[in-house]
Amino acid sequence: MRALVISGGGSKGAFAGGVAQFLLQESGKKYDLFVGTSTGSLLISHLALGKVDKIKEIYSNVNQKTIFNNCPFVVRKKYGINEISINHWNVLKNLIRGKKTFGESENLRDLIRNSLTIAEFKELQESNKEVVVTVSNLSLNQVEYKSIDECTYDEFCDWIWMSSNYTPFMSLVRKNGCEYADGGLGSIVPIEEAIKRGATEVDVVVLHTEVNYMNRMPSRNPFELLTTMLSFILDRIEYQNIRIGKYVANQHDAIINLYYTPTILTTNSLIFDKAKMTLWWKRGYLYAKNKNEETNPIEPNANE
Repeated sequence: MRALVISGGGSKGAFAGGVAQFLLQESGKKYDLFVGTSTGSLLISHLALGKVDKIKEIYSNVNQKTIFNNCPFVVRKKYGINEISINHWNVLKNLIRGKKTFGESENLRDLIRNSLTIAEFKELQESNKEVVVTVSNLSLNQVEYKSIDECTYDEFCDWIWMSSNYTPFMSLVRKNGCEYADGGLGSIVPIEEAIKRGATEVDVVVLHTEVNYMNRMPSRNPFELLTTMLSFILDRIEYQNIRIGKYVANQHDAIINLYYTPTILTTNSLIFDKAKMTLWWKRGYLYAKNKNEETNPIEPNANE
């Protein structure tokens, strides 16, 4: 069984889309299992359907307004660099309304429902492909994996949304008596789950560089400090997920093919910039192409 796993990474998901496009359309790989976390969960349904152009169009046009109905931060360009700071008024509004997070991402929920139709959902359920999204159950302190085969349409759309909610900046959702948040808080690279479900070869897109090139600037406000702390925690979770995934793969004689981002794409994946995300998709495609050519070089024709 072959699986495609896509990690979390916010706006960097565009790079993963480019990698997946090459693997599906040019390499001709056929996957039986698709597992995603956060931004990966937004991609995998359409990839499993083979509708790469559709999800590319969505990722190429997403922005802050299509994600947030109440955005907790302001993005300003200074000296050609995006700077992020807290939107005090929006955060205050959320707190006055009794919300538990700084911002709300109901618009993302609408985008998911508008992007994945009921007909497409049924097509996936009737296919021989399994699509699984990762969520973090904060109430029970555990990671949960939700398969499309076990859900109704409404439930599956909600699980995708919950998997992508980067709390405390996005919505905290209560379902079945429990509070759910971004799947990356527990399993940002769900390699282990793919192997547990029977995968013998796993292509993994990791939305992070293989070697750490980061040297963060000092935090200028509490908001930046919080995002920096969460990024640090998620980086550690990612590192552990990959180590555990490799160990489990070794125990089950499974093959793992890792696709890291070759360079740092952004220091804040909550900023959704159309031009950059379009470029990242293209870079992901070219990266996968180059990696494939290095792994499988074209042999010269003996008759030439």
